[in-house]
Amino acid sequence: MEHLLGLLRVHIHRGVNLAVRDVTTSDPYVVIRMGKQKLKTRVVKNNVNPVWDEDLTLSIAEPQPVKLEVYDKDTLSMDDKMGDAVFDIQPFLDAVKMHLGNLPSGTIITIVKPTRTNCLSEESHITWTDGKVVQDMVLRLQNVECGEIEIRLSWIDIPGARGL
Repeated sequence: MEHLLGLLRVHIHRGVNLAVRDVTTSDPYVVIRMGKQKLKTRVVKNNVNPVWDEDLTLSIAEPQPVKLEVYDKDTLSMDDKMGDAVFDIQPFLDAVKMHLGNLPSGTIITIVKPTRTNCLSEESHITWTDGKVVQDMVLRLQNVECGEIEIRLSWIDIPGARGL
């Protein structure tokens, strides 16, 4: 436990305008990977604008980029890839390390701008919301013709972990 910094909760909210991989639609699910960890959401049938509203939790020992991949579930063949995105958690962790408190809910701590090296499709705000640091992101999927995924990061301290 003492090797861990804490837990990163990745709330997979929804997909927007995802690629069609079946005849007229897709059956998408999301996989997130960091190091040897791999977590996935449930499949949303027949929907290129799916809402998952699922929390996936990664244990963080060393900050590394998180890879998000979207797949189309197929029954009789390999699942089709529907794009991927990589995001850096360091700006978020830096905001958590500030140990802020007593800020009005909704206060913006940091703004992360889209660049050629990140997958953000718009500015990402790291805010103080309901007593904790959160980061909302809209990730533009790469290696595909279209699609975005909306996620929210939040941090969970673990008793006994070395913390940030």
